[in-house]
Amino acid sequence: MVNRLSPDEAMFYFLDGAGTTAHLGALLILDPSKLRKDDATGIDYHSLVSLVENRLQAAPRYRQVITEVTLGLARPVWVDDREFDINYHIRLSALPQPGDSEQLQELVSRLMSRPLDRTRPLWEMYLIEGLSRGRSVILTKTHRCLLGGTGNPELSEVICDDVADAAPMAEDLWMPRRPPGAASLTVGALAEAMARPGEMVDTLLRGNGPVADLWSVADKSVRLVGDAVSQMVNSAPDSPLNAVTTSSRLFAFSSVSRRDLEAVANRFECSFNDVVLAIITGVLRRWSLSIKDTVGHGETMRATMPLAARDPDTVEGEPSGSWIVVGGTEFVTDLPVGEDAPAVRLMQVAGLANRYSQSTRRMSQGLRPLLPEFGLVPFADRSTRAFAGLFQRSYNVPISMSAKRIGRKFVGGIPITGIFTIPTLAAQRALGISVNEYANQVQFAFIADRAVVVDLPAMAEYVTESLDELLASGQSYDGSPDPGNR
Repeated sequence: MVNRLSPDEAMFYFLDGAGTTAHLGALLILDPSKLRKDDATGIDYHSLVSLVENRLQAAPRYRQVITEVTLGLARPVWVDDREFDINYHIRLSALPQPGDSEQLQELVSRLMSRPLDRTRPLWEMYLIEGLSRGRSVILTKTHRCLLGGTGNPELSEVICDDVADAAPMAEDLWMPRRPPGAASLTVGALAEAMARPGEMVDTLLRGNGPVADLWSVADKSVRLVGDAVSQMVNSAPDSPLNAVTTSSRLFAFSSVSRRDLEAVANRFECSFNDVVLAIITGVLRRWSLSIKDTVGHGETMRATMPLAARDPDTVEGEPSGSWIVVGGTEFVTDLPVGEDAPAVRLMQVAGLANRYSQSTRRMSQGLRPLLPEFGLVPFADRSTRAFAGLFQRSYNVPISMSAKRIGRKFVGGIPITGIFTIPTLAAQRALGISVNEYANQVQFAFIADRAVVVDLPAMAEYVTESLDELLASGQSYDGSPDPGNR
C-alpha cells in the first residue's frame, strides 16, 4: 500500500517553479548566557545532529522523498530515502564579525532563496554561529508539502523542549523500506483509476505528464478567464505587492515589548490583535510613502490572516501554541493605510477586522486544489500554478499569526530568546508577514521578493516607529480621535 500525497500536499509540491518557492521555516535564536551556569556554552554541530537524529521519529516525512508516477497517472507518493544522509540536511554556517542582525538577515535571505533538492527529503537546517553576545541561531527550511494533515510538525517544533533538562526520546532504529518500482506505481495508479474511470479520463487529460501538454492552450484560457473574474469580483486594491515575483528573497525581523502593545490595547479598549494589525498597517503605510509621493486618504491594502488568531474559540480543542501556522480557515480584511492619524487608524482596523471576521463572504480556506473529493489534483504541475493565478488579486499581503502565546522553549538545554517564523511566499505575492508572541516579546518577521521590496530592512524598523506613534497617541486619548493629529 503506497502512501500517496494528499491533494493539498500534491498541489504545494507542484507549485514550486519560477518565482515560487513553496518552503517555509523558522529562525530560533539561542542564548547560552541565559543559563545559570558560569561555564555555559552553546550547542555545537555534532550535538545538534544527534538531537535531530533522535527526534526524526516524530517527523517521519523528513526521511522520505517524493516519487512521481509515470505520465502523471496519479498523485506522487512518499517513499523512504534509502540513501538518507542527515549531514547533508544539517549544515554549519557562521557570521563574520561583528555578527549583527543585518548580517544574519542577509544570510537568511540567501539561504531562503535557494530551492530545495527535489531528489532528497525536502528540508534543510542550518546552525549559524557567530551572532553577537555569544548567541547562535538555528534556521529550518521545510517544504510546505511535508506539513499536510495532522501529526506532521515542522522540524523547529520537534527539536524544542519545554524544559532545559528534557530526556531524549527512546532509541529508534530506522530501517528504510524498499521503494516501489516504476512499474508497480504505474500498475497501482491504473488499478485505482479503473475503480473510478471518470477520474482516469480527467487525470490523463489534465495530469502532470506529457499528455497534459496538449491542453496548454486550454490552460492559458482558464488562466485568462480566471484572472478577469477575480479582478471583477472581490478584487484587492492595485499594489506592487502583487507583482510578478522572482525566487530571490529578502528577510527581516523585529521585536517589540508585549507590555507596550497591552498598554495600547487597554488605553483604546480594543483587542491585542487589533494593535498588532494596526502596527502592520502603520508599517505598510510608511512603506507606501517610501515608494511614492502620497498615499490617498481612503487607500487600503487587503490582508488575509487565520481566523483562529482573531477568534481562538474557532479552534477545536486547546490551541497548541504552534508557531508554524498552515491550513485552517482564514478571513480577509482591509488595512486603512491611507489614514494618517494613528488613533483613528487603530479604530478603523478594529472595526473592519471585527466586521469581516464575522462575514462568511470574507472567509477563505486558502489555496486548495479543485475537486479534492476525487482525491487528485486535476490541474497538476503547470496547471496547478495556473489555478493559483486565479487568486492572485484576492488579497495583497498574507499575515500568519499564531493563536496562542508560545511558552518558554529550549533546544539541547539552551534557552531560546527569539522565535521568528518565515512564511511561504507564493507567486504574485511579494511580501509575507508573520507574528509570534514569545518571551514577553511580539516578534515580527518579513519575507519579500528582493526585486520588489528592495528596502525590507527598513520595513522591519517601521514596526517600532508604528508602535511608538500608537503609544504617543494613547497618552492623550480621551475616547475619541484627536483632531490635532489629522
